[in-house]
Amino acid sequence: MTAKQVAMKHAEIVAQLRRQFTSNPPTRIGIAVSGGGDSVALLHLLHDCFGDQPVELMAATVDHGLREASRSEAEHVAALAADLGIRHEILSWQEGPQESGNLQDQAREARYRLLSAWARKHGIPVLTLGHTADDQAETVLMRLKRASGVSGLAGIPQRRTLNGIGLLRPLLEVRRDTLRQYLQARGTRWIEDPSNDDETFERIRMRKALGALEDLGLTVEALSTVAQNMHKARRALDWYVFLAARDMARFEAGAIVFELRKFRTLPDEISHRLLLEAILWISGGQYPPRRLPMIEAVATAQRGNSTTLAGCRILSRKCGVWICREFNAVRDHSARSGDLWDQRWRVYAGELGGCEVRALGPAGLAQCPDWRATSVPGPVLEVTPALWEGDDLKAAPVAGYANGSSAEPKNSAEEFFASLLSH
Repeated sequence: MTAKQVAMKHAEIVAQLRRQFTSNPPTRIGIAVSGGGDSVALLHLLHDCFGDQPVELMAATVDHGLREASRSEAEHVAALAADLGIRHEILSWQEGPQESGNLQDQAREARYRLLSAWARKHGIPVLTLGHTADDQAETVLMRLKRASGVSGLAGIPQRRTLNGIGLLRPLLEVRRDTLRQYLQARGTRWIEDPSNDDETFERIRMRKALGALEDLGLTVEALSTVAQNMHKARRALDWYVFLAARDMARFEAGAIVFELRKFRTLPDEISHRLLLEAILWISGGQYPPRRLPMIEAVATAQRGNSTTLAGCRILSRKCGVWICREFNAVRDHSARSGDLWDQRWRVYAGELGGCEVRALGPAGLAQCPDWRATSVPGPVLEVTPALWEGDDLKAAPVAGYANGSSAEPKNSAEEFFASLLSH
């Protein structure tokens, strides 16, 4: 690009940024800056966009501590932010990675956890991230390799909510090279992560493959458009899942229950998504089970049989398809009265305040003479909270043995319905 073209592109990007905040502009915006060209460009572009407006910009860099240079790189970002008059903080990953497991996944989870906690601490409602059209195209290619469906091919969402913080990727339609040309034009230095040349990472292999695919017409722009189209399709599917849930779902004893007859008549994609959302809601999981086990779980439920998946138990009865916690997933959980148990229940012990909250379990259920009067299947009641004094059951409020205690789910049915439209 010529200097004039860079200036025109810069003006166009700044105008796009402003449009993304026009409906309800926040008074404080967070910026996640890694030191790479994309996020450094985002730092400068947001400064150009809001430098003359009553919007406070704050930036943060996560130091994963995985390379010797990581601290100095974070300090370089701090200096860039200081030059722009933007408050900056370095967030350190104190725990570090576990010996087993995917290092990239662990680092990503730690990064988002630290950034969302930082945003909450400073009252930042929107956290911006520097993902580009190239990142989107690479993601679509990786999902194509895995034969993903609509949700997978929708790629990276431009907006989503994580831990109560709105995440926004305002540069998702901008090319990586365009941002680097912008930084070069203003004489700003960025840091290239050495892992960007490491072909042991799938994303880097896809990045290099894109060069060959461009000659065949499979461009970054084309793949990004695929993601946009799939995102629209996903929103339409989400709407019909929401309508189906409203029509056939009820909440009982901490479980989600679908009318079996109606569940059996749903189109395959809708029944798949509805059961998937119920599993994620009950388990509290962030990542969906793989597609093949999900297909098998839907078929099992429709046949009137039972199975387990992702920490949940799926039970088909004449009265409906019940999705509840699996006993093995909660058997070791404990809490005190009033505290959150299994991240899903609060139990108020009354005069049994010295008791421990644990899962009722099969042994506890056998001590509840009136549990059948609840019309709730036994396996569902077994994973509800109960009050124990050692090995002695003192109360099981959901199973008809309250003994002055009570139990309340943390989340309401309306929150589940709303979650179906909040992707």
